[in-house]
Amino acid sequence: MTPDQIEDAARRLFEAEKDRKQIRLLSLDFPGATMDDAYAVQAALVKRKQASGLKRIGWKIGLTSKAMQSALAIDIPDSGILFDDMVFVDGGTVPAGRFIQPRVEAEIAFVMKAPLKGPDVSIDEVLDATDYVTPSLEILDTRIERMNRETGKIRTFFDTIADNAANAGLVTGSRRLGPRETDLRWVGAIVSRNGEVEETGLGAGVLDHPARGIVWLAERLHTYGMEIGAGEVVLSGSFVRPVETRPGDRIAADFGPHGEVSINFA
Repeated sequence: MTPDQIEDAARRLFEAEKDRKQIRLLSLDFPGATMDDAYAVQAALVKRKQASGLKRIGWKIGLTSKAMQSALAIDIPDSGILFDDMVFVDGGTVPAGRFIQPRVEAEIAFVMKAPLKGPDVSIDEVLDATDYVTPSLEILDTRIERMNRETGKIRTFFDTIADNAANAGLVTGSRRLGPRETDLRWVGAIVSRNGEVEETGLGAGVLDHPARGIVWLAERLHTYGMEIGAGEVVLSGSFVRPVETRPGDRIAADFGPHGEVSINFA
C-alpha cells in the first residue's frame, strides 16, 4: 500500500468508530495488502487517536487460539493498543450505542512493573517484569463489516489488524494474583450471559501459557523499535470464543478462587 492509501484506510476506520457505523472490508479495496501494511494502517489509526487526546495504557494480544487463527487463515497472533477511554469498571455499564457489534472475551490481564523489550524474551522474564495478573474481560468491536453482503467475503487478518485488532474496551477485576502464585496454565473461567453459561476455558488455551503471548508481543514490538512499558496493561489473549452481546445483557466471568469480573450493557 502507498502512504496515501494507508492514511485513507486509517481515516475511514477513525471515522467509523466516531460515527458508530461499519465500513466495508478494507481487504476488498486492497486485496494485495500484507501484514506489514495492516500494522502500518493500525499505526496511522493510533496516531489519529493520540492526536485526539487519547493516551496509550497498554496492549492486547489476539488470535492466540487455533480456532480463531484458522477462521482468519493466519498462524500467528496479532496485537493492538489499549487506550484510556476503553476502561470500564468491574460491574459497570456500557452506555447504549457506545459500540457497534460488541462481543466479550475472558482473559488474564498482566500489569507490568518493569519494561519488557525484545529480542529473546523468555516466559520467566515476562513473569519477572509483571507486577500482578488479574481476571479481565475484553470488549471487542468491529468498525469493519464481518462479512460483505455483496460478495460473501469475510474479513481477513488485514481487516482485523488494521482495525486495531478489533479491541474496544477492557474490564479488570479486583483480585490481584502474583505472577508465580499459581500455574497460570490452569487459571480458567466460566463465562456466562445473564446467568447462563456460554463458554469455559483455561489459560493453557493461550499458546500453552498466557505469558507466551507476551513473549510474542515483546519480540514483535522489538522489530519496530518499541517495548512494553512499566505500568502498562497487557491482555494476554482469550481462552474462550467471543460471546455476542445484546442490550440488557450482563456478561460475567467466574475465575473461581482467582476472582470474578463482569460488565453490563445498557
